[in-house]
Amino acid sequence: MSSNHIKYRNLGGNSGVDTYKIEEESIEITFKGGSTYLYTYQAPGRYHVEQMKLLARSGRGLNAFINIYVKDNYAKKLR
Repeated sequence: MSSNHIKYRNLGGNSGVDTYKIEEESIEITFKGGSTYLYTYQAPGRYHVEQMKLLARSGRGLNAFINIYVKDNYAKKLR
């Protein structure tokens, strides 16, 4: 787990999300396979990033939200 990453609570029990890191205008998400993506206000946009932050903090629905609304619209693949 990278520095400042928080373990996703996965209250639904079947999420592909492992950890996340929230910044002012972005969220970085590491999936269980080890891939890490950066989502910013530029891509996929402020609305989606803010929704992802809420879902990350709540521990439920983040993976589904990404799969339905965001898909491959990320700013950068970090690893």
